[in-house]
Amino acid sequence: MRSFRNWFARQMKNARPDLKICFVGPHVETQPEQSLRTSEAIDFVVRGEFDYAVVEYAQGRALDTIQNVSFRKNGKVVHNPERPKMHTEELDALPFATEVYKRDLTIENYNVPFLKHPFVAFYTSRGCPALCTFCMWPQTLSGHAWRVRSVDSVVREFEQAVKLFPQAKELYFDDDTFNIRKDRVLALCKEFKPVGFQWSCTARVHSDYETLKAMADSGARLLIVGFESGDPQILKNLKKGATVEMGRTFVQNCKKVGIHVHGDFIIGLPGETKETIEKTINYAKELDCETIQVSMAHAYPGTELYDQGMREGFLAGEAITDDMGHQLPHLQYPHLSREYMVESVNRFYDEYYFRPRVAWRIVREALWDSHERKRLFHEAVDFMKLRHDRRKVAKKGVQKKAMVQVKVPPMEPQTSGAAGESQGA
Repeated sequence: MRSFRNWFARQMKNARPDLKICFVGPHVETQPEQSLRTSEAIDFVVRGEFDYAVVEYAQGRALDTIQNVSFRKNGKVVHNPERPKMHTEELDALPFATEVYKRDLTIENYNVPFLKHPFVAFYTSRGCPALCTFCMWPQTLSGHAWRVRSVDSVVREFEQAVKLFPQAKELYFDDDTFNIRKDRVLALCKEFKPVGFQWSCTARVHSDYETLKAMADSGARLLIVGFESGDPQILKNLKKGATVEMGRTFVQNCKKVGIHVHGDFIIGLPGETKETIEKTINYAKELDCETIQVSMAHAYPGTELYDQGMREGFLAGEAITDDMGHQLPHLQYPHLSREYMVESVNRFYDEYYFRPRVAWRIVREALWDSHERKRLFHEAVDFMKLRHDRRKVAKKGVQKKAMVQVKVPPMEPQTSGAAGESQGA
């Protein structure tokens, strides 16, 4: 993937030599120097939140005056001082993303399998206080401090999005975690209810029945929830801050109030064995979420899981996907082969979705909605193709595929913008 980004950046520069290219996101947050030294085509990177930095550059500000920017100067990499993270007042001052969507996007061109189509997504908060060791965003970009837009700001964008996109089937709040604080959820739901429009969001399993009932009454259709594992010790290992029993109670309450759940599970976390994989598959079937996603455990730079893997030697140092984008295990354990983990993901999906009750649930949804029928047909075709490809990978054996490593030239003394700057990883 890194080599593709470099190739893409070079092609852009070849087509437009005067073009300025900036990279943003978790990777350049944790490895700004390596990212810049990877390709001369990359002019600068923005560490952390980039909302203001890219605007300031577009307005003509010099790179050495823009906070959070890292760039090359006279053969050295310069890291400018860090910009404080935005809180409510600053977040409320940002333009509504949905206005940009209306101007520049055709929402019908975008699809997420578990969401209604078409949908409109935006954020109501940034950051997540949970300490999950594998989760990339809070540990790299958004932070553990939970920073929220005001209820008034969120409701105004909610109402405006419904008017701007009459063809939308639902709104989606793509926060790291939407339901962190009960009082805020209840305040939002009170304002959403009169609008009478369907919405979905990310969630942890901590919300009680009262909160879930208020969410359902205000239009909540689906919650995207990371259960990760059915083994209590693995949940402790990854600092999930939730238990198997909490997950059970949460899903039971969701079903009582009529909210669907999309469950996320992970194979290959520290402590994983053949027995714990079976526990997780059985746990998922017991929860019986509307839909599921099963992922390979991946340790991204900047996360505690990555540091643990390097320290304890279970990080294989290989690519996380093959050339076609299929997941590959890059955590390795002496008692659990990589092939077994790939096959377990395949079997997980098969055992979950090829149950009569689940098949009927999907068919029933398609029977009464022609739009959903068409969408679900395409999703089924894609699922079966992906299933076939995954089975080929498992049958053939997982081929070692090294990650592209950046060979960083000998580092010259760095130029510091100010005390307390972020030096990168």
